[in-house]
Amino acid sequence: MMVAQFDGFEINALHGGDTWKICDLMVANADRFKRYFPKTLEQNLNPTLSQLFVEANMKHFQNKEVFLFTLKQSETRELAGLIYIKELDWDKKQGEFAYCIGYTFEGQGLTSKAIKALSKYAFNELGLEILQIISHKDNLGSIKVATNNNFKWQKTLINGFTPPSERPLDMELYELYKN
Repeated sequence: MMVAQFDGFEINALHGGDTWKICDLMVANADRFKRYFPKTLEQNLNPTLSQLFVEANMKHFQNKEVFLFTLKQSETRELAGLIYIKELDWDKKQGEFAYCIGYTFEGQGLTSKAIKALSKYAFNELGLEILQIISHKDNLGSIKVATNNNFKWQKTLINGFTPPSERPLDMELYELYKN
């Protein structure tokens, strides 16, 4: 299911054919992803794990528990990144974005454009009214994605996230509200 297209890229719901591509993306970017994307990384260190990851996340998507999308180059089908809508609270109509992009695609504004498209999708198709991005203050790329999309800083979440083998980090909460 294609959700959006821009600049020769497209956003699709995760599907069974993504297994190898996700494994490749994770392994090639392991050093970049190990701090802020440790769970996704450890679930995709080999194709067998990736198969289980894809099957589980397709089920989560169907059950409206977590939505995982791929960002791919339309022509080559190369996987550039992953975007989650997670931590869903259907009573509050709230969800949180999490995203990662391969190093070869970094700095092109692709994640900002993907979040813009998926924000529209979340508001219009999923019926969400509050979208969140939680980022460490030093993760400038992620904060730029939030501010580029008019997410407003709300507060610092004390000990909001604990990377593997590190102390808990304070995280910054940004939110976007449906107009």
